[in-house]
Amino acid sequence: MSKHLAHRDARSGNEETLGEHLKLVAERAKEYASAFGASEEAYLAGLLHDLGKYGELFQQRLKGKAKGVDHWSAGAWMALQNYRRMGIATALAVQGHHIGLQAGNKDSLDKLNPHRLLTDHPLKLKLSEADINQLTDDGLTWPAQEKLISSLYEWEARNASSMLDARMLFSALVDADFIETEAWFQMGETGERRYRELGLPLEPAKALNQLHSHLKKLAQDSDSSVAVHYMRQSLLEACMETAEMPCGLFTLTAPTGSGKTLAMLAFALSHAAKHNLRRVVVVIPYLTIIEQTAQVYRKIFQSPFSPSELDRYILEHHSLSGIRAKDDKARIEDEDYRQRLLTENWDAPIIITTNVQFLESLFSNRPSACRKLHRLAGSVILFDEVQTMPVSLAIPTLATLSRLTEHYRSTIVFATATQPAFSHLHEFVRQHCASGWQPREIVPTTTNLFARSRRNQVTWPEADKTISWTELADRLVRNKQVLCVVNLKRQAKALYDSLEQSGAESAFHLSTNMCPAHRQAVLEKVRLLLAEGKACHLISTQCVEAGVDIDFPVVYRALGPLDAIAQAAGRCNRNGHLMSGEVYVFKPEPEDKGRLYPDGAYEQAASVASILLNELGPRGLDINDPETFQRYYRQLYLIRGIGAEDKNKEPLLNAIARQDFLEVAQNYRLIVQDTINVLVPYDQEIFAPLRDEALNNGLSRQWIRKVRPYTVSLFRPRSLTDSLYLSLEPILLKSGEAEKSDEWYICRKEEDYDPNTGLNPSLSPNLIIA
Repeated sequence: MSKHLAHRDARSGNEETLGEHLKLVAERAKEYASAFGASEEAYLAGLLHDLGKYGELFQQRLKGKAKGVDHWSAGAWMALQNYRRMGIATALAVQGHHIGLQAGNKDSLDKLNPHRLLTDHPLKLKLSEADINQLTDDGLTWPAQEKLISSLYEWEARNASSMLDARMLFSALVDADFIETEAWFQMGETGERRYRELGLPLEPAKALNQLHSHLKKLAQDSDSSVAVHYMRQSLLEACMETAEMPCGLFTLTAPTGSGKTLAMLAFALSHAAKHNLRRVVVVIPYLTIIEQTAQVYRKIFQSPFSPSELDRYILEHHSLSGIRAKDDKARIEDEDYRQRLLTENWDAPIIITTNVQFLESLFSNRPSACRKLHRLAGSVILFDEVQTMPVSLAIPTLATLSRLTEHYRSTIVFATATQPAFSHLHEFVRQHCASGWQPREIVPTTTNLFARSRRNQVTWPEADKTISWTELADRLVRNKQVLCVVNLKRQAKALYDSLEQSGAESAFHLSTNMCPAHRQAVLEKVRLLLAEGKACHLISTQCVEAGVDIDFPVVYRALGPLDAIAQAAGRCNRNGHLMSGEVYVFKPEPEDKGRLYPDGAYEQAASVASILLNELGPRGLDINDPETFQRYYRQLYLIRGIGAEDKNKEPLLNAIARQDFLEVAQNYRLIVQDTINVLVPYDQEIFAPLRDEALNNGLSRQWIRKVRPYTVSLFRPRSLTDSLYLSLEPILLKSGEAEKSDEWYICRKEEDYDPNTGLNPSLSPNLIIA
């Protein structure tokens, strides 16, 4: 074997030969891709991914005698030259393993020609060698053309499914490359590669037994009515029966308070045991629900694991679980940058993540985001509160998820009390995935869950009748125990202030301007007062509507999206102790300035709810009837033009048609505006040492884990001239390094955090960057 090197560690003096690295990556990529029938293609990608390192210029770069060297384009061009269309996916993966997936159209692929790159390289880099035939002397041989008779990537399809296929091959390659490179850099003076620990097995049958034991204890300790108990048991039985069905698309439509979160976990574990599936991925829209879900899962599965093993069995991956890794252009030439990437590759049996993390990864072009995707093959993927999925992204999202079930032996479950009418989009989805969107419902209609769950009476507002915050506060205070949910944090604070002025005995505020520890403390106080029958008046934003187990006799809800109203109603007479709870929907009085809803999409959804109220009347608009929501969502899709043929109005669909991975990633955003994390002084005894640790030592995973309960997320200011940035004091990402975090901040002034309503940054925008 030649002395051409793949890596050189200046600290230890170790050198890894290129031939050895290519073969190890190829074998590992082949193993990863075997889960979806792309072993040969992944093996080829592994052999070719660093082909350009055989060039003398790259070897000089390892010695510090050259810089700005492109070593990835050579292998990509080799794949195109040798395998033509069958080599396009390999070419894209090889090209993208450092710079991210680019575009799969003919013009972009033609630009990989080394003769063009010599004179016009898009990144202004030098080729390690222009003649690709000079780039091997380790006896490496490529699979014969006749052996690579098909490709995972259906290049001619030019749809969302074909892009997923390319990403899955890319994922197998980049994860294999990361793992092998990491193991080599970790060997130090021992001369032995040091691999990270393999993920634990799911063992679904054993996990299912633990879950059933937990559910049995919950039923014994529950104070729910007999009717609610039997409703939850019926749902669990339906999930267990349907779990015997083949892998595919499912919906789980069940009323709030019916125990669907744990029932669908029972489905997932039973289904995994039946079909020998590898992992369960739980996708949740809100960090608040993730915190709660993770705690429940850890309690269920804590035996027989040690704390460190439990962290390996249940993996949380979201914005507060660690430092977001970067693989931007500044790091392309940094030989060990992958070793410092902290993004997980999801080698765990149970993963709890957010809609943003999961779905944006499915449409990403970055190695760090895509490396985990191959783990989704042979998985059960549970989407909780799926009504929160942005309707504007529905068609490519549904098509990509459908492709996961069609080709990657995965099962998808969409769970909610207010099931969107996604089946109405079946024909549009078929343009991007042959199987379209035709899920099976887990719960038979004969179970009559919604009819059995009627636990309250809804009173709708009269036409054109509005109410001021002062008037509303006066009405609320007449109730001994009442929950009121509004649409905006600003509204919640205004109503809370009015309620206090009205003489409420025990007023509480809840919003995401409060850190998780603060919210949890408020909910514990509220639950105690409710249980003791004492006065309790809770004003909240939508953060109370999903995944929060709380039971009020009376609920008020500002007019908004119909699904949000139903979620709020689910906090009324939740445990069925009353003959009927009371839900009042109201229209807030228009304000002189400022919007009434969080964003345009939310406002559109609220307008559709108003339209249905006008069409059906107060008696006809039934939030306990699933057909009501089918009608609501169909109307919403019509208003938003979902499925419209004019693709010029849809940049995302345009980019998909061009197979432009970079542009797709830029256009697929669940949250358009980025967020920052702020450590707040909710508890000074805890806050002070955490603040000092960050200022003295910089960020670390351990620090982030500790501060999660005391962190508030805010939308990132759009400009550095924004008032939030006036008093920023940057500190280092890590002690001794020059890079600064742009994601984590510390609230400087104690008075900026109100003990009742949380962070009010507009009052005193004094933050220091951490």
